[in-house]
Amino acid sequence: MPEHAQPADPDLHTADPEIAGLVEAERTRQRDTVRLIASENYASAAVLQATGTVLTNKYSEGYPGKRYYEGQQVIDQVEALAIERAKALFGVAHANVQPYSGSPANLAVYLAFLAPGETVMGMALPAGGHLTHGWSVSATGRWFRPVRYGVRKETGRVDMDEVRDLARAEQPKIIFCGGTAIPRTIDFPAFAEIAREVGAVLVADIAHIAGLVAGGAHPSPVGHADVITTTTHKTLRGPRGAMIMSTEEHARALDKAVFPGLQGGPHNHTTAAIAVALKEASTDGFRAYAHAVVDNAKALAEGLISRGFDLVSGGTDNHLLLVDLENKSLPGKQAAKALDRAGIELNYNTVPFDPRKPFDPSGVRLGTPAVTSRGMGTADMDRIAGWIDQVIEAEKAGDEAGVEKVAAEVHEFARAFPMPGLHA
Repeated sequence: MPEHAQPADPDLHTADPEIAGLVEAERTRQRDTVRLIASENYASAAVLQATGTVLTNKYSEGYPGKRYYEGQQVIDQVEALAIERAKALFGVAHANVQPYSGSPANLAVYLAFLAPGETVMGMALPAGGHLTHGWSVSATGRWFRPVRYGVRKETGRVDMDEVRDLARAEQPKIIFCGGTAIPRTIDFPAFAEIAREVGAVLVADIAHIAGLVAGGAHPSPVGHADVITTTTHKTLRGPRGAMIMSTEEHARALDKAVFPGLQGGPHNHTTAAIAVALKEASTDGFRAYAHAVVDNAKALAEGLISRGFDLVSGGTDNHLLLVDLENKSLPGKQAAKALDRAGIELNYNTVPFDPRKPFDPSGVRLGTPAVTSRGMGTADMDRIAGWIDQVIEAEKAGDEAGVEKVAAEVHEFARAFPMPGLHA
């Protein structure tokens, strides 16, 4: 390179047309499908723009005012703004916005409160819990002693008396409530009472429902849980990041667990995007959105039930539905693959007491955050339920033409609803 010459600085399409083409293909795919994966959403143009800023160029180990690198005058303001917005939106005393994702956020909780081999209590993965709540294939189930609660077979709901009995018998240091496939309201006060009785730290993992909590469409764990962990995408519609919130009592231990315990420099561009999402979530419009997500989920549940589908717990209180397809005589994985070919995205999922293996389970999981972000309403949910039913029946009959017919209808339908962030 000649003296004083700068490296070339082309845009993405010029620098790497192959990746640019794949990005455009994914943009088109997201526009033209009905996305019912409960953990996905559409971020706004503002959130997408924040993730692509020059903030990604800056390294910032430490916390605002206490960094290990110079040049933090702007970054400190960005992170402080995200922290203050989180505290105001959720009504908490302390917030840490640095965790890279939900799993590291939960690992930080273990590091703050447990020594290896000590006991953690969480919901079993097949019942709807998360890997990081002590499941056997996770580090949390290998490095700590896990005990697990589930749901009652007759109701598909947590029996809090059984949770209390288990906690009394096992004396966990941490109790997790929340998970990844829980269609019903989490009883934070009941969990808090049990945690107090056995001297455990109660951790509410609200990764799935954070946006519903922020929008007043689900009860808040604040005032009940000592610690709250969450991702910042899903119902919150932010970037792929996470937060830990807590009482002031636990702030220092949690901050030390995140840095230097688990992480180095935070992703400053993500922190900025989190701040943007938190500002968006503080509006009246977002509050209406959160309630619309729940309304749509209930309408979708009704549409499926009316067509003979078996919903775990009989319905939903939030954004998520868990469907047991055993009575439809089609495995969850096969159903999910067929629906994907028809332009309807969801994921195959274990259901409680599932007789099938996790990689080929009996159920599917679906949710309404993404379709609600595109402006679809309750009447549209019944139409979507009808398409799901048609695809299931076509797949059982080996009728690929029937699947393709639904795909054409879904494509035309989806294009009628603007995709947030399309031109960001």
